[in-house]
Amino acid sequence: MGATGYLELLRAPHAARLLTGTLVGRLPNATAPIAVVLFARADGGSYSLAGALAAVYGLANAVGQPLLGRAVDLRGQPRVQLPAAVVSALGMVLLVGAGTGTPAVAFAAVAVAGLCTPPLEGGLRALWPGVLGRTDRVHRAYALDAVAQEVMFTVGPLLVTALVALASPAAALLVINAVGVLGALSVVVSGPSRAWRSADREAHWLGALRSPGLLALLGAFLFIGAALGSITVAGVAYADGAGGDAVYGWLMAALGLGALLGGAVYGARDWTGSPERRLLAVVALLAVCYLPLALTPGTAAMVLLSVLSGVFLAPSLACAFVVVDRQAPQGTVTEAFSWLVTTFGVGSALGTAVAGPVAQHTGTSAAFAVAGAAGLAALLVLAATRRALAVPAGRDGGRAPAENDRSDAPEHGFSSGHQA
Repeated sequence: MGATGYLELLRAPHAARLLTGTLVGRLPNATAPIAVVLFARADGGSYSLAGALAAVYGLANAVGQPLLGRAVDLRGQPRVQLPAAVVSALGMVLLVGAGTGTPAVAFAAVAVAGLCTPPLEGGLRALWPGVLGRTDRVHRAYALDAVAQEVMFTVGPLLVTALVALASPAAALLVINAVGVLGALSVVVSGPSRAWRSADREAHWLGALRSPGLLALLGAFLFIGAALGSITVAGVAYADGAGGDAVYGWLMAALGLGALLGGAVYGARDWTGSPERRLLAVVALLAVCYLPLALTPGTAAMVLLSVLSGVFLAPSLACAFVVVDRQAPQGTVTEAFSWLVTTFGVGSALGTAVAGPVAQHTGTSAAFAVAGAAGLAALLVLAATRRALAVPAGRDGGRAPAENDRSDAPEHGFSSGHQA
């Protein structure tokens, strides 16, 4: 089916608009680390301050996503997504206006911006069943979602650097966040977003986290996030000894290219059987492909290994989205997807924190070995929790009948599920 299947998907009413609006709305989040660091440095802040501001933004974002996701499940998308996007953008406006001269204000500003980042990812995945109807189309949409995310995380930083070159870091922050609000607005004024309602939920303080299967999945993706975080640091260490920033750019671009290719091929295929079992196999392949990075060969070979290391990333995410959808307790679908985003982000931060000292004191190969170890840990978590993952929690999704179909029928088009 290939590209034809994706084109058919995008021709469905509202599909292209929702995907595009979500990606545009997420630009502030995708570019915040680099945009905040560039602004802080241009404003006279130290590297330590710049890094700390970016870290606070990431931590606040990790806290805010599941909280806002639960609010979306309870109150609907327009009442939460758009106000959150506006407040998040105002946090960045405060940062630009106040500067870094008063660190307490700067930290408060990025904390507000991160905490109020709207959970557009989870919101989009909750909308797909009602918009697309057929299960095979929903699964293909999850795959396309994962692939589009790789493009966004590649293009976003390039857009920031272009705006910095044309204007200034402050202008880049303001423009990106203004565009993000417009993206969120485009989503929430659409018919599907306004009409969507979460299924009735059982009152429970744990919300989506009361699902053992979801907890197992989150545990695994904490380590996959750690693997990616460690690669970003290990890549810097490798580039320092092999040619500098240009080499680092090639390595990261190769990683993204591998994920894009893998996701595109995975989403173009028809799949049968349990997505939970398939996730175990895909994560096993992902873990195996991380291991050769520790060899740290010459630049050309390292670029090829980076492509290989990314091939099973988007398929893992896509399959995880289906599993999240199946494991989320009724009425918690947006929150469940938001927890995956949070867990992945926290894992990435942990991987970065571990790989830095390892690279400094042990060497580049050892830093890349952290990624391999984290990938194997993710595989072990999934293998140890197969029983918990074997029983779907019962489908959520809102009013659409397709969302109430959690059968184990053959999955078509891609049979995967989310994006982190």
